[in-house]
Amino acid sequence: MERPTEPQPGNIGGEPVLTKLKQASLVVCLFLFLFVVIGGGLHLSPGGAFLAAATGTPLVVHVFNRRRSERGLSDDPTPSSRSPGSVPNVAEVHGDHPRVSEIESFVRQ
Repeated sequence: MERPTEPQPGNIGGEPVLTKLKQASLVVCLFLFLFVVIGGGLHLSPGGAFLAAATGTPLVVHVFNRRRSERGLSDDPTPSSRSPGSVPNVAEVHGDHPRVSEIESFVRQ
């Protein structure tokens, strides 16, 4: 007997709906953050704070997208260069280190 497959999330333009929803909610949160911080920090009127947040939000999104594309990061949240397997063990002792003999003698005592 086969198990019924779970329904897959819908796609909008090739991307899952949840991804689009998450990106849109992050942009809204960024707008609200800029509205409060810029408006309160610069003591702007509500209209000025709205205008500053409305122009600052696309600018911040553009800068982050550009930095991401310059690094060449894929959509993988843990790229192979950051995977736990590629991280060197900090506790490893290398024989060519000048203090290895001091550490060995201290451990023996």
